[in-house]
Amino acid sequence: MTFKEKVVKVVHQIPYGKVVSYGQVAAAIGSPRAARQVGWALKATDGDNDFPWWRVINSQGLLSIKGNWSSTKQLQKEMLEQEGVQVSGDYKIEISKYRHQFL
Repeated sequence: MTFKEKVVKVVHQIPYGKVVSYGQVAAAIGSPRAARQVGWALKATDGDNDFPWWRVINSQGLLSIKGNWSSTKQLQKEMLEQEGVQVSGDYKIEISKYRHQFL
């Protein structure tokens, strides 16, 4: 299984209304120092809504999509809010309230 396939598999496990950090995804696939690579793997999906990419945020609780990806922070905010996650106007989430812990 490729790195990207592992990332997608883990992201599928994030429950509705919960978020995880890029670092949590990296740790869950056995590459705890690969948070940045998780971001690149998610970017390579180009906003595919067949899996909940919007549930992955940075470790400070910020939505941090960058670049010319077809998805935006605003779209991510809207997707999270549809799941009941409160996102502030400056794209911040109280991560301790919504964080999912992988077993």
